[in-house]
Amino acid sequence: MHTREEKLQAFGRILDIMDKLRSDCPWNKAQTISTLRPMTVEEVYELSDAVLKDDMGDLKKELGDVLLHIVFYSKIAEEKGLFDVADVIDRLCEKMIFRHPHVFGGEDAPDAKTVSEQWEVMKTKEKGGNRTVLSGVPDSTPSVLKAFSMQDKARGVGFDWEEKSQVWDKVREEMGELEAELEAMDSEEGSASPAVCSPDEGSSEEFVKAYKRAEGEVGDVMFAIINASRLYGINPDTALQRSCDKFRRRFDYLEAETIKKGRSLHDMTLAQMDEIWDEAKAKGL
Repeated sequence: MHTREEKLQAFGRILDIMDKLRSDCPWNKAQTISTLRPMTVEEVYELSDAVLKDDMGDLKKELGDVLLHIVFYSKIAEEKGLFDVADVIDRLCEKMIFRHPHVFGGEDAPDAKTVSEQWEVMKTKEKGGNRTVLSGVPDSTPSVLKAFSMQDKARGVGFDWEEKSQVWDKVREEMGELEAELEAMDSEEGSASPAVCSPDEGSSEEFVKAYKRAEGEVGDVMFAIINASRLYGINPDTALQRSCDKFRRRFDYLEAETIKKGRSLHDMTLAQMDEIWDEAKAKGL
């Protein structure tokens, strides 16, 4: 591992490189805070993939890419006379010191659970912090993560089930309401075709209303399931990502085996596809 001096030298090196890129590279000179945003989102998802795959080599690379973006944004802001990377770091340090009085303020050190419960309250008290508990959840956050984060922040101020097992009554309630609304939607004129995923210009007013009610219940069921996952210590986004990865592996196997046999998925029955799907499962895919 590197010494503290070597770490500081490495950070200085990336600052020097960014200065050079902004002065000499046409593409880097052309970038703005707005143009960087989609690339930053992509980099964060790539970092997330590396974490899920437990690939330390890839993790090191992706952390570097995210760090580059932090330095990049800071450099652009510096050029505009707004702030620089030292301001970014200082703000972070001040925030961490304020939120950890049991570490930096001489207070008694609580257990990890208590620290977690106090976290959201501390955030609403700090200068320039979140004005409300849920204001720290960005609107653009993907829905599963948004639901999880909102629920966790509400938990931090005591708005949560007294016993985690109580959540199952809510899940069952929402499932029953969803089933009822889906059946009601299915019975309305205009819902005969299973290929119709949403109302169109020819849909009846009754069908549109039924669709919106069913859509709302789907969201409520998902929100309740995410809540249950949180209560049992499972990150729903990670869980769903792993299920997606599993589906991709098995479907890729199904497709590859079908092509290998000179057949087409379009010409196969569901039973025939299920047989190959079960082969994939048996192989541990």
